[in-house]
Amino acid sequence: MTTSPLILYDGVCNLCNYSVRFVVKNDKKRVFKMASLQSELGQQFLAKHHLDEKSFSSFILVDKGKVYFKSTAALKVVKKLNGLVKLFYIFIIIPPFIRNFIYDTVARNRYKWFGRSDVC
Repeated sequence: MTTSPLILYDGVCNLCNYSVRFVVKNDKKRVFKMASLQSELGQQFLAKHHLDEKSFSSFILVDKGKVYFKSTAALKVVKKLNGLVKLFYIFIIIPPFIRNFIYDTVARNRYKWFGRSDVC
């Protein structure tokens, strides 16, 4: 795929698209590459890892051959960004089942709360 860390996200979710724009704005060194889960690259990744190719509820980070999902992926991303936002990485000390409960609640309601678009 790519040697740069790759972020895979739901391309029609307004919250996800805002998050990607936030990463782009705060990724001064241009570390990250990005693709929607609906894209050809995203679909290839899901198929390769035997994940549901129609489920776009997880934020995914692929970095140095490792795959991170949900809150862990988001925290690994903020750790590499510029500015004070990297302080959010402190939340990595919270057990994943707690972080992902919050993540899953937001993911389940993201279209209702933030809307969706027809395209990324």
